[in-house]
Amino acid sequence: MEVLIFTPLEIKSSNRANIRSLSGFTLIELLVVVAIIALLMAILLPTLSRTRAQAKAVACRMNLEQWGLIFSMYTMDNDGYFPSGSSGKMWTEVLEPYHKEPDLRCCPMATKLASPEGAPNPQGGKFLAWGVFDETFAALNLEGVYGSYGMNGHVSNPAPGPELDPWGRDTTKNWRSADVRGASNIPLFLDCMWLGGLPEHYDRPPEHDGECQFGLVGPGMKSFCIDRHNGWTNGVFVDFSVRRIGLKELWKLKWHRKFDTDGGPARDEWPDWMKKFKDFE
Repeated sequence: MEVLIFTPLEIKSSNRANIRSLSGFTLIELLVVVAIIALLMAILLPTLSRTRAQAKAVACRMNLEQWGLIFSMYTMDNDGYFPSGSSGKMWTEVLEPYHKEPDLRCCPMATKLASPEGAPNPQGGKFLAWGVFDETFAALNLEGVYGSYGMNGHVSNPAPGPELDPWGRDTTKNWRSADVRGASNIPLFLDCMWLGGLPEHYDRPPEHDGECQFGLVGPGMKSFCIDRHNGWTNGVFVDFSVRRIGLKELWKLKWHRKFDTDGGPARDEWPDWMKKFKDFE
């Protein structure tokens, strides 16, 4: 039988090798790994964030497709006409029989409530849903209501009579039904910081993203001009189609019969935060 004899030097070298194999990574090796992981995260996080935002924008349009169906069903039940808008009833109440899920009123990018405990004027924001309304407007059945979409206030069918309805709006400008020429360029229901608004071609763009003047009926273009989807917003049109809309394009839509689509801000009149967005001629 062969007997192996190790010298003290060989035994010492062998022990060192075993100790090294059991010791794992050195501090420098760990720091290198951490640095690589941090670098990868820095590269991937913006991409993941954009992907998540894009997915929510798609989900928003899917929500709005359901709203297109809801408005379509309402008009089919009412001889092709949209809600009157002059009875004191908001779209939130008029359309309630056609859907059962309150959260459908919220864009996935704006589900956090502006006033969870309730307020008389719970204005929303860029990524903030308007609501919850408190008992101040209980007579209008708004108590407890919230959402982050709003309706074009020029789309309504008030009863024949005075040219001005109870809200003081000029009803000769109204779009009353979906059976009109150019319906695919008439906005009906969009991302919004309030229940809706009454845009005019002379409305100035917001000085900063999220600026909004509000009221019971709603402000003008500012309530709809929000950078909720990376330079775009989403909307349903009077023909019940759904698509994304460039923020500068909002002034090119036919909000009412007398709206001048060539009367919006000039190229040099856009505020700094909007100058980077796509232009529409």
